[in-house]
Amino acid sequence: MISRVDCTDKAKELIETLKTKHGDLMFYQAGGCCEGTQPQCFKKGEYYLRYKDVCIGTIEDCEFWVDKDLFEYWKHAHFELDVIDAIGAGGFSLEVPLGKTFKVNYRVFSQEEIDQLEEVKINL
Repeated sequence: MISRVDCTDKAKELIETLKTKHGDLMFYQAGGCCEGTQPQCFKKGEYYLRYKDVCIGTIEDCEFWVDKDLFEYWKHAHFELDVIDAIGAGGFSLEVPLGKTFKVNYRVFSQEEIDQLEEVKINL
């Protein structure tokens, strides 16, 4: 099966740092303006999922959720979580106090990959 989401080594290192400090984590990407355009990292359970939000997979044992409308737009794309040394538009994500911002690099799946994609989980 083909994963819909993975991360760079730099993102893995930051996730481990954040897990050591905060415990279990989750990611959420909305797709709206400002901080909604970048993935947000929260302590697991501290972001309330909305009806039909979609979990596209896990990164380092952390669920990666996206808004249902964003999923419809990007369901044929692979998400690669990365990190930049800057403070992004939002201030709610756990990496911000470290002067970092998570970002996603996208690429479109090939038809062969689409035929082998992992199932998603939908919040009902």
